[in-house]
Amino acid sequence: MTSWPDFLGMPLWIWVFVLPSVLSVLARFFRPQAKQILSPLWRWLDRLYTASGVVASLFMMLILIIIIFQMMARWTGVTFEGSTEFAGYAMAATSFFALAHALGHGAHIRVSILLNLNQFTRLWLNAFAMFIAAITATYFARYAIKTNFLSEMLNDRTQGQDQIPDWLLSIFEMVVTAPWNWGQIWSNTSDAWVYTPVWVPQLPMSIGTTLLAIALWDHLIRLLVNGESDIKAETVQ
Repeated sequence: MTSWPDFLGMPLWIWVFVLPSVLSVLARFFRPQAKQILSPLWRWLDRLYTASGVVASLFMMLILIIIIFQMMARWTGVTFEGSTEFAGYAMAATSFFALAHALGHGAHIRVSILLNLNQFTRLWLNAFAMFIAAITATYFARYAIKTNFLSEMLNDRTQGQDQIPDWLLSIFEMVVTAPWNWGQIWSNTSDAWVYTPVWVPQLPMSIGTTLLAIALWDHLIRLLVNGESDIKAETVQ
């Protein structure tokens, strides 16, 4: 935990581990109040998970489009450089963006043989499993984001043949840069194509794991407030 930086005067691990745990306990003890306060937030989060699933489906369609272009390039004798790498990036993006949406629809494998013994074990074993999953996903998300920053700092580039336009990198930089620095970003932008920085295909991993961590904490609190899982169609193995 010593490598976790401070955020607003407290170590980051307090914000991402201790605070959600305390909120979960308080939500269990003050169930009516928590349900009234959190219901609008739950509706907003459900729309966020659905949007993430839509993005995952778009990346899946992108895989199909890349395959079609690969076939056309082969038939016409044209070289489609980087197609394999781009298809791999799209496949990874599909998987990570779908995580949170899949959780809410029971698409993740969940062993529930002990949960079916009685209502007590169903509630608390489910809560315990979801708590451990939330802790694990939060660790994953934190270090996925850290990997993004490390790759950008080292200017790590792909080892394949894939290249992207320099202006696309400028758009990504605008998201994490103050507006008064946007002019400088575009003044340094060229019309050239550059080898893909590794942090670009890593972005879906960071976003997807962060959404999964949020979804797990969210479903844990819903479980403790409502007394039953809000996962729609659980998969039994």
